Amino acid sequence: MQRFTAERTPETADRLWLCEHDPVFTQGLAGRQDHLLLPGDIPVIQTDRGGQVTYHGPGQVVAYPLLDLKRAGYFIKEYVYRIEESVIATLAHFGVTGHRVPTAPGIYVRLDDPFSHAALTGPHAPPLRGSLPPKGADSPWGGPAANPGPHPGADPFRGLGKIAALGLKVSRHCTYHGVALNVAMDLEPYSRINPCGYAGLRTVDLSTIGVPVAWDDAAQVLSRKLQAYLLP
Repeated sequence: MQRFTAERTPETADRLWLCEHDPVFTQGLAGRQDHLLLPGDIPVIQTDRGGQVTYHGPGQVVAYPLLDLKRAGYFIKEYVYRIEESVIATLAHFGVTGHRVPTAPGIYVRLDDPFSHAALTGPHAPPLRGSLPPKGADSPWGGPAANPGPHPGADPFRGLGKIAALGLKVSRHCTYHGVALNVAMDLEPYSRINPCGYAGLRTVDLSTIGVPVAWDDAAQVLSRKLQAYLLP
């Protein structure tokens, strides 16, 4: 990804890479060692993406959009929004409702009812979503937040499980790294870290919430949604 991004020109076509990693923990640029609890025999790799530590492994679809944002005509906040919308649309294809949490990029599901269409309420309710945010919006969700976010001391993840994580890098207006969607994984390695820097954050996959999906099927749907939502 680094080499492709460094060598690309304004004429280079955008790419979308999808893969399935061997077990690995990756640390973002802001990653703190104290979020690595007991990595054990799983290697830890330092990366140049944003964010904290996360886990990749078999049963997870990892998508790397290699996109020229200048040519696409939008900025990083809208890019984050579009990726999250792609995941939400992918989950909806399988009957699952995805949610955002303010200040915590990624997509989450309700543990009590992953299929409920009811909006989140209370301290972890996200800003309202609908249309794409305007260019230069104040938040990744489209303009000023409709909800001020969690109250001091509240648990923004109460009742939620994280099913997709984002970790991005932009160099010369070009993106790399991307998004990971949990399909049917061994989730034990997440107990060895504070996922994305949040102690006690529950991580789930489609399998554990009762949605049996083959990796290839999930990858194909996510690929289609990313291509649809990332096009300018």
